Amino acid sequence: MNSAVIIGAGPAGLTAAYELAKLGIRSTVLEADQLVGGLSRTVSYRGYRFDIGGHRFFSKVPLINELWDEILGEEFLLRPRMSRIHYRGHFFDYPLQARNALAGLGPVESVLIGMSYAKAKFFPSAREDNFEQWVSNRFGHRLYNIFFKTYTEKVWGIPCNEISADWAAQRIKNLSLTEALRNALLGGKGRDRDGRIITTLIDKFKYPRFGPGMMWERCEVLLADRGSPTMRGLKVDRIRHAGGRVECVYGRDPQGKLVEFGGTHFFSTMPLRELIRALDPPPPPEVLRAAESLRYRDYLTAVLIVKREHIFPDNWIYIHTPEVKMGRIQNYKNWSPSMVPDESRTSLGLEYFLWDADEHWDWPDERLVELGIRECTQIGLIEAGEVEDGTVVRMKKAYPVYDQVYQDHLAVLRRYLDTLTNLQTIGRNGQHRYNNQDHSMLTGVYAARNVAGANYDIWSVNVEKEYHEEAKGAAPAGDRLVPSKVTVAVPAGGAVAPEEEVIEEAFARLEPVALGTSVGLVSGAALLLATVVLLLRGGPMVGKTLQLLGNYLPGFSVSWAGALVGWFWASLVGFAVGYGCARLHNWTEWAFAIFVKRHAEEEESKDILDKV
Repeated sequence: MNSAVIIGAGPAGLTAAYELAKLGIRSTVLEADQLVGGLSRTVSYRGYRFDIGGHRFFSKVPLINELWDEILGEEFLLRPRMSRIHYRGHFFDYPLQARNALAGLGPVESVLIGMSYAKAKFFPSAREDNFEQWVSNRFGHRLYNIFFKTYTEKVWGIPCNEISADWAAQRIKNLSLTEALRNALLGGKGRDRDGRIITTLIDKFKYPRFGPGMMWERCEVLLADRGSPTMRGLKVDRIRHAGGRVECVYGRDPQGKLVEFGGTHFFSTMPLRELIRALDPPPPPEVLRAAESLRYRDYLTAVLIVKREHIFPDNWIYIHTPEVKMGRIQNYKNWSPSMVPDESRTSLGLEYFLWDADEHWDWPDERLVELGIRECTQIGLIEAGEVEDGTVVRMKKAYPVYDQVYQDHLAVLRRYLDTLTNLQTIGRNGQHRYNNQDHSMLTGVYAARNVAGANYDIWSVNVEKEYHEEAKGAAPAGDRLVPSKVTVAVPAGGAVAPEEEVIEEAFARLEPVALGTSVGLVSGAALLLATVVLLLRGGPMVGKTLQLLGNYLPGFSVSWAGALVGWFWASLVGFAVGYGCARLHNWTEWAFAIFVKRHAEEEESKDILDKV
């Protein structure tokens, strides 16, 4: 009789067990911690609940939405999303709102951002190997420096030019400056010009009443009722294999006793580095070296209980201000009112991204709470005397690092793990991928179905079209990932991108709204500056030549009032010129692409008889 052993009771592991139970296969889930849910757990302190990083329950995959509703039912709340960016004393709406951003940055900075964006569009970096190049090509280098660089380097602890472009392509998805402006100015409701939801702009999401851990605690109970227990506090430290198959795993309980678990199928959500270390007999030296070369970013949150009913309306705030070390603040009460036991109090989670070798990682909890109070006070959110208590939660290996060489190491590990025919690695750390919760769950579902005879390539799983933009086609792990469109995960040997998408990628479009905005800002600023300079110089005939523009720009003259009129008209004309040029460029590229396509079809038809 088939049975399964699953290492790890996070979203991937528990979903795999749940799907196996539906297929009539019992499993045993081994969890090293005393809580289930992995990064999606909910921790409780004095009745205050908080999760590890904040977990929105949103997916464009119907299967995942159905699973959530099936497990948790009516315990979901529909919550509004609100998040902002804090940067040098200003709060910026996120997603971007044009008026708010201009007010915070000021007109000079806004013009410089427009010029930087125009430069990126006309003279983009030819290479997109790293995060800095990828983002700068889409947003301009100046906006990258303000809204991406500082926060990203806080999270990962390495320079942006050492972070693979894969991470940007996976996390930022299909958001661009044009789409952000379109939604800010026209109210696009989080959709791109083709009507697809831009995941980064989602404004509502589901959330369990008592936090995400509620989902996985309920799943654990359902599994136990179906004969698939979860063993908490059992850390797997040895996996015995022979002849290309895993035979059993050994878990050590809190008392240090070694317990053996056998089965016919095995699933692992362990970090790949730990999985390779646990294999007995050990893999070849090159596999061990590859595993040791993978890096993980660690995480801790300092939770403050504040004697105030309302502090700020956001679910969370990104802290881009470089003067403080924290990277993000969660307001758990705004995720669900039930997360706090006393409505006159608010609990804040101050998130710090560290290496476990950092000095701060080993600080006593009291010192970390003091750091959090000091930094939260420094940016003006609270007063130190309002904090009545606090605690700290640490999570090792929370984020797999996408450095410039991780894919090479991952390719070595995949080739070796493929030789163990009854072992599947799933989830964020099981695949060294910076997944969202729904993506991790999908790997668990597909892995379980493989046991029942399906043939899914778990490593090609993507939650949705364009959700994780990876390599064209079905490139194996180890190939450099570059941003391009992919299709939803399919059984091995599945779909290939249609030729229209290949042509679209070959002939890049300009973004009319963004280009028009940037040209308009620059044009308006240039005429305003020229008028002001002439007025300051003075003389008997001020701006005689520039006055001629009054024939084309109604109301313009070389005067202080005329300067504002000129700024308005130059901005409007500049927008029209930029927008029109982009449209003309796109039409020309489209026409040429059609010509290329038809020419290729004609060439293809010449040897049609050879293919019969």
